Amino acid sequence: MLITGFPAGMLACNCYVLAQRPGSDAIVVDPGQRAMGPLRQVLDEHRLTPAAVLLTHGHIDHIWSAQKVADTYGCPAFIHPEDRFMLTDPIKGFGQGLFSGIGRTVLGALFREPRQLVELDRDGDKLDLGGMVVTVDHTPGHTRGSVVFRLGGDASEVALTGDTLFKQSIGRTDLPGGSGRDLLGSIVNKLLILDDDTLVLPGHGPRSTIGDERRANPFLEGLTR
Repeated sequence: MLITGFPAGMLACNCYVLAQRPGSDAIVVDPGQRAMGPLRQVLDEHRLTPAAVLLTHGHIDHIWSAQKVADTYGCPAFIHPEDRFMLTDPIKGFGQGLFSGIGRTVLGALFREPRQLVELDRDGDKLDLGGMVVTVDHTPGHTRGSVVFRLGGDASEVALTGDTLFKQSIGRTDLPGGSGRDLLGSIVNKLLILDDDTLVLPGHGPRSTIGDERRANPFLEGLTR
């Protein structure tokens, strides 16, 4: 499996591109701010054609370029229904106090839904995209509609964890829709059950493995599965 990507925008959201091999269809995950230029370079370099845009949740740093990417390449975008509203009103995901009324209006006018949009409304659903099978795990906590995408890799499983689990950290829960109890429950019940060698591709920062996080993540101390 080909796995590549880049940090997009001021908040350095990791945009991932996954494909079976160079020259095949690809999955684009979380195309954030100013993602289109670097994404084109990756696609051209590996001769890839996007088959889908997958969104781990609805926060603006993860969905900023989703509509542009999906509509440019004529592919569907996938998001959990609990976070769908942020595609057209991303400010709600950060709370109304963060921006003035004018700022909300101007920024909100920049966003609209992709022409093809699919709701990820079934926990554990399996999607056949670009010749790859993607399992969708609903993992509320960072947002109500956060999900983790899992794929079978060459040597071990791959988990795209969004802002649920990072290298030696976990997602924040102080924004609208966040819940510390739900987040830890999602990690215990959906991630810590995975094999130690499962590759963790988080929404920000470096990659890790489930085993490394089980052993060294201070936020998971005392949590066993």
